[in-house]
Amino acid sequence: MASPRLETYCCPNRDAATQLVMNFQPEVFCGVCIGSASISLLLTILQLLPKKGQSPRKMPKASSSSTILLLISICDILGGLGMIFRSSVWLGFPGFIANISVVNGTDMWPSTFCVGSAMWIQLLYSAGFWWLFCYAVDSYLVVRRSAGLSTIVLYHMMTWGLAVMLCVEGIALLYYPSLSSCENGLEHAIPHYITTYAPLLLVLVANPILFRRTVSAVASLLKGRQGIYTENERRLGTEIQMRFFKIMLVFVICWSSNLINETLLFYLEMQPDINEMPLKNIRSAALITWIIMGVLNPMQGFLFTLAFYGWTGWRVDLKWRKREIPWESMSSSTVGENAYPSPVNYQSNIHDSKKISTTDSQQTDEAISMLSEGNTSSDERLTRSSPIYQGW
Repeated sequence: MASPRLETYCCPNRDAATQLVMNFQPEVFCGVCIGSASISLLLTILQLLPKKGQSPRKMPKASSSSTILLLISICDILGGLGMIFRSSVWLGFPGFIANISVVNGTDMWPSTFCVGSAMWIQLLYSAGFWWLFCYAVDSYLVVRRSAGLSTIVLYHMMTWGLAVMLCVEGIALLYYPSLSSCENGLEHAIPHYITTYAPLLLVLVANPILFRRTVSAVASLLKGRQGIYTENERRLGTEIQMRFFKIMLVFVICWSSNLINETLLFYLEMQPDINEMPLKNIRSAALITWIIMGVLNPMQGFLFTLAFYGWTGWRVDLKWRKREIPWESMSSSTVGENAYPSPVNYQSNIHDSKKISTTDSQQTDEAISMLSEGNTSSDERLTRSSPIYQGW
């Protein structure tokens, strides 16, 4: 799982709270992490593979939303691989890991592995948090018609730049001036925890606000497309709202245990002796949430694919052939190919105002399609209700 305690464990003079959780049934904990990460990894890849009889999850080139969703899944996959590798080494070579506890040890490989693997896991999951924030921003910009292909470059710069900067800064402050002297005081640990949990808290606070504004903007777009708000439009708006709700629900389920666990451990660190009897219930709660983190953190990748696309089935199609995209008919390129004939091709005397209205409707349909991507029923209803489909 992903926790700043992984980095603090690399300190030979680690604090008592970190020592408590990291020494609690380490074989069981590593086994739980390997099992959960392996299951999530396999199911996530299965979800992303093309299926027989289904259209590939691909978006118009002008949108970056599908790219962001794919990058979130890739971050989860790579983070899960880091967990599997780290836990496997801990299980397979207990003597190798035990050398971390030696303050003046001459063998630097155990500490190097400890720090490197912990940074890998933190960096990938932190980048996933930033990509999830970018997805909320992009969804809002899409309905405001302010997003495009160029925005993905800005998202890459912001996501990877901030993830690397915060990770390196937190690690540098934690291990300053050397690995053997870290964790001597909270002035080393607190900046590290802040840089770790800052993107997580940003998603918890900012994404619901952005999603709510996006849903409101979608309702306005649907009402303004034909001047009426039919049952189809109402269902589309509800499905988009439910998709955002599922994304936030998965995020809260997978990471709320981290916040609870960290709060309990910080409280224990403030006590003179964490082994006192009055603190027994708090210690038990910290250990329980520690195991829960090992189960839920790696499962985020698979649960996110369910929130993004729903269950895509078991029938994998390994024939990478190009297939028709259901809502591709609403893009300007397909209109030019007469998939749904445009009035411009058959009525030369159409008024300029109607041309502008048709273009606006196409842009609205594309924006709604980007947000409901992966939902076949939404795509079909949107296509049938489109003025292009009706020959408007």
